[in-house]
Amino acid sequence: MRIDRLKWLLILLGAWHYGDARAAGGCTGLSSQMGSDGARVAQIACRENVLWHSPFIDVDGRLASMTVAEAETSKLTDGVTPAWKRVADYWRGSGLLWQMRGFAGASECGYASNDSYASPSCRAFLIDKPWSAAFVSYVLVNAGLPGFVPSASHIDYVRAAHANPGGSPYFFADPDTLPAAIGDLLCYVRSSSTQLGHAGLRSFLAANNTALNMHCDIVVDADRAASRLYMVGGNVLQGVTLRTILINQQGLPWNLPRGRFQGRPC
Repeated sequence: MRIDRLKWLLILLGAWHYGDARAAGGCTGLSSQMGSDGARVAQIACRENVLWHSPFIDVDGRLASMTVAEAETSKLTDGVTPAWKRVADYWRGSGLLWQMRGFAGASECGYASNDSYASPSCRAFLIDKPWSAAFVSYVLVNAGLPGFVPSASHIDYVRAAHANPGGSPYFFADPDTLPAAIGDLLCYVRSSSTQLGHAGLRSFLAANNTALNMHCDIVVDADRAASRLYMVGGNVLQGVTLRTILINQQGLPWNLPRGRFQGRPC
């Protein structure tokens, strides 16, 4: 089932426990798998992390390295692109900017270039509108993932994987029972007012067509020998950031604190 298809894994946790994220770790060893959809996805996500000066989160969950932030004019590692312009690129390169045209500043971002004046309204748009889903969409669109429909909301492609597994490049799975692999998306619900957990989310999707605040990261390395799962996400502490979670010998998350909401596990 893994040929030409990526597993959809959802992590629904009340809190994260970060493993030993390394500045260069997690984005190595992809060359031998570059023919796969998952490796192409991971390669693009890693390329963007490196472009942002490789920010990463250390073993204690702290941001251990950050050079630039989303609204700054400071250059990325190519020496040409301002940080704010790259965020605009994610909106444009995913094909999603037109959907945001009703928001102030979106139109100005459509005309932005590396050498252009950093429009205050465009930069305000980039700060005010969460861009993590735009980043994921940018990566998957540029990887040429068949059947993927970009969205400015993570819940849309989560819902597509749940409702139409035959038409989605992902399928909906529980990360506590199915190990993550390169190219997978790991997501969690950010709303404390909604029943959480894999079963709760499945029930929510079956009964609702409403919005739900979520965040998704892209798996770039699953290192069982080191008990580490490395992920790259956009709009993580104002950049494209690498972070890890601990996994066991079966590749499943372990030692992760589980929050509770009204007696239910997160």
